[in-house]
Amino acid sequence: MNGQTAREFTAQMSVRDGRWRLYVVLLNTSERWPEHRFGRAVPTFTDRTDALSVLGFEPVPGAEWTWTEDSETPDNPASAVVLIAAIRVRSWSEVSA
Repeated sequence: MNGQTAREFTAQMSVRDGRWRLYVVLLNTSERWPEHRFGRAVPTFTDRTDALSVLGFEPVPGAEWTWTEDSETPDNPASAVVLIAAIRVRSWSEVSA
């Protein structure tokens, strides 16, 4: 990599309308966020890793998936729960550059 360090990003996975979606958050850019949509079954670890690979990313060595609970409607304690998973990733193109 010519002494450069690959930029790290956060990949997140959430469910809406019963379908899971994995996307890589590209802050401070006008680029479209890479995204992969799954079916209704909760994606396995392998499903998630394979989807990241298709998008051109890989988990940062040692990174682990974390899960956060949010609410569909902010400030409403009766709101449906939304689960969001996240992991630190890096771009394959930057790793191999």
